[in-house]
Amino acid sequence: MEAEWRPERPPAERSSPGQTPEEGAEALAEFAALHGPALRASGVPERYWGRLLHKLEHEVFDAGEVFGIMQVEEVEEEEDEAAREVRKKQPNPGSELCYKVIVTRESGLQAANPNSIFLIDHAWTCRVEHARQQLQQVPGLLHRMANLMGIEFHGELPSAEAVALVLEEMWKFNQTYQLAHGTAEEKMPVWYIMDEFGSRIQHADVPSFATAPFFYMPQQLAYTLLWPLRDLDTGEEVTRDFAYGETDPLIRKCMLLPWAPTDMLDLSSCTPEPPAEHYQAILEENKEKLPLDINPVVHPHDHIFKVYTDVQQVASSLTHPRFTLTQSEADADILFNFSHFKDYRKLSQERPGVLLNQFPCENLLTVKDCLASIARRAGGPEGPPWLPRTFNLRTELPQFVSYFQQRERWGEDNHWICKPWNLARSLDTHVTKSLHSIIRHRESTPKVVSKYIESPVLFLREDVGKVKFDIRYIVLLRSVKPLRLFVYDVFWLRFSNRAFALNDLDDYEKHFTVMNYDPDVVLKQVHCEEFIPEFEKQYPEFPWTDVQAEIFRAFTELFQVACAKPPPLGLCDYPSSRAMYAVDLMLKWDNGPDGKRVMQPQILEVNFNPDCERACRASGASQEAWGSPSRIQPCVEKAAQADPAETSSSAAPAPPLPCGWGSHPSKKAMVKEVKNFIQLIKFHVPRTCSEHAESAGHFSWVGAQVGPPLKLC
Repeated sequence: MEAEWRPERPPAERSSPGQTPEEGAEALAEFAALHGPALRASGVPERYWGRLLHKLEHEVFDAGEVFGIMQVEEVEEEEDEAAREVRKKQPNPGSELCYKVIVTRESGLQAANPNSIFLIDHAWTCRVEHARQQLQQVPGLLHRMANLMGIEFHGELPSAEAVALVLEEMWKFNQTYQLAHGTAEEKMPVWYIMDEFGSRIQHADVPSFATAPFFYMPQQLAYTLLWPLRDLDTGEEVTRDFAYGETDPLIRKCMLLPWAPTDMLDLSSCTPEPPAEHYQAILEENKEKLPLDINPVVHPHDHIFKVYTDVQQVASSLTHPRFTLTQSEADADILFNFSHFKDYRKLSQERPGVLLNQFPCENLLTVKDCLASIARRAGGPEGPPWLPRTFNLRTELPQFVSYFQQRERWGEDNHWICKPWNLARSLDTHVTKSLHSIIRHRESTPKVVSKYIESPVLFLREDVGKVKFDIRYIVLLRSVKPLRLFVYDVFWLRFSNRAFALNDLDDYEKHFTVMNYDPDVVLKQVHCEEFIPEFEKQYPEFPWTDVQAEIFRAFTELFQVACAKPPPLGLCDYPSSRAMYAVDLMLKWDNGPDGKRVMQPQILEVNFNPDCERACRASGASQEAWGSPSRIQPCVEKAAQADPAETSSSAAPAPPLPCGWGSHPSKKAMVKEVKNFIQLIKFHVPRTCSEHAESAGHFSWVGAQVGPPLKLC
C-alpha cells in the first residue's frame, strides 16, 4: 500500500480573530436558523455544527491531516499477456486497481470530538444535459475525470471515445442534490462528483462514516459533509453506504448494481396493478378529502355565472356574456383554479352548487406513475398497446432491472426515457440506454422509466429531414357517471429540430419536441389544417381519419379504466366537477394482428390545467375565430336517462346551460353546452374552419366505434 493523498487546499486558521464568545454564539444561532433544517434532515449531529460553521467560513479542508488514500494493486498470478491487455482497455478495471481511504492519524478519530466533521470539495458539478458539452469545452475537466475514474486518456484534445467512457462511468461516482427554492428549472436535480478524496471512499453495508451534500448559502457553494458514525483507530477504513436509507434487501441489491454487478434474470418482470392500499396511501399523501354525495344544482336559464380564477389565460380571455369575473372566491359560482384543490368534502358540504375545474383523484391521470398503474386495467401487467411499457422506479426497480437484462440478453432495443412523476415540458427527462444511469436517477426526484419509442412515425421537414413529432389534444371531461368525454379535434403539433436517429441521446433538439419555452431555440409551427394533407402525402396508405380514430379509441379506453373503480382507485364522480386536460401522444410503427404495419398511438402524458397560451394568442380578440362546436367530438357519451335533479320542474325544457350544466336531451343541446364551455376556456379554431359553423350539431360519434365495454384486467 502507498499513501498518495494530498489536500487540495491548505487548512485555514482554526479560530476567528477578534470574535467574542457572544459574537460566536450569535453567529452559530444564525447559522442554525438558516441551515438547521437541512442539517437535521441529513442527520448531522448538532455537536458538529459549531466547528462546521468555522470550517465553512474559513474554507478549512483538513481531511488530509486525518485520512489518507491507499492504492491497492492486485495482479492475477496466472493471467496471460492477452488477458491483461483486454483488462487494461476496460474503463475501470475491477480487481486491478482499488483505492481505499483509511484513518492515518496516530490518535485515531473520536466521534464525540466536535471537530470530527470534514468538508469534501466537489470536482465537477453539472446537470446531465450539459455534461457532454462541459467535458468537451472546459479545459482540464476530461483529463481530471478520466484519471479519477481510471480511464486511460492520452493527448490534450478531448476524444469522442474518452468523453463517452466518462459519461458512462460517471454514474459510479455521481451524487445528487436539488435546491428547494427558485424556478422549476433551478430546482432541477444537480449531479456532482466529489474530489479525489471523496470519490475514493468505498461502500460498506455497515459504514463507518456518513456523508451528505450541503449547500452553504452565504457562499452559494455546495460541499459534501463527512462525519464518523463511531470511533476509529488508525488504519481503519473510511466507508459509506452507497444505498443509504434503503432497507429492502432486493432493492438494495439493485441500487448497488453499478458497483456490484448482479444477474436478476430469474426475477419476474411482471408488474400487476398495485393493491387498493397503494391508492389509499396516495390519497392520504396528497391530503385530498373526498366529497359527500350531492345533487346537481339547476340554475335559471338567464343566470350570470361569477367566475373566480387565478389562471391568467382565463381571466384575460373570458368574454362570454353569461360569465363575469369576481375577485371574491366566496361569491363565485365557478372556481377555475390553477393549483390543485384538496378539500372537496368541505366544498360539497358548504357550497355543493359551486362548479370546479377539477375532479377528485384526477392525479390518477395526470401523475405518470398513477397513469401507468391504472392503464394496466386495460392491458394487464405489461400495460395496453397505447402506453409505452412503464415502471415506477420507486416501487418496481427490481422488475425493471430484470426486464432490462432480459431485453439485453435477447438483443432487443434497450433505449429508455426517465421522467419525473409530476413535471411537464420535458424537465428532468433523460433518454439513455445505460442501466447504471437509470438506477442512479432514482436517487433524485421520484421517476418512472418508460420504453423509449425507437421506431416513431416521423414527419419530413424540408429544412432538416425526418423528425420526431408529438400531438396534443384537448379533452373535456363532463362527468364520470355516466362517462361523458369530449375531444377537440383541433390539435397542436410539436416537432424536433434535428433529424431523428438513435444516437446522441443527450441532444435535446433531436430527441425532444418541447421547444416553445426556450427563446434561443427554433420553434417549428404547423397548424393541424396544414399538417393533415402533408401527413397523408407522406403516408398515403394511412388516412388521417383512420389514425385519429385509433387515437380517440385510446382516449376512450384510458378514461374508461380511469373511471372504472370507485375513489381513490378511480376518478370520483362529483356532479359539480368539470375538467380540461391536454393529452400528449406520439405515433409509433407496430405490427397489426395480420402482420401489416400499423401506426400505434402512444400516450405520453395527461396534463392538468394545460398551457393554452398558443390557442389564446392565435385566436385573438375575434369571436369568429373561436371554436366551432362541430369541432368538439364526443369521444365517450354513455347512454343514460337524464337525472331528474338536472332538469327543470317545468314541462318545457329549459335552454341548455353553459359549460355542461344541464342534461343532454339531444345532440343539438349537447353542442350548445360544449360550445359555451369552449367560450369559457377560449379554444382556438382557425378562420379557415369557419365553414364548419354551418354544421353545428353534427357529431362524429367516436364513442360508438369502440365496440363493447372494455373488459378490465
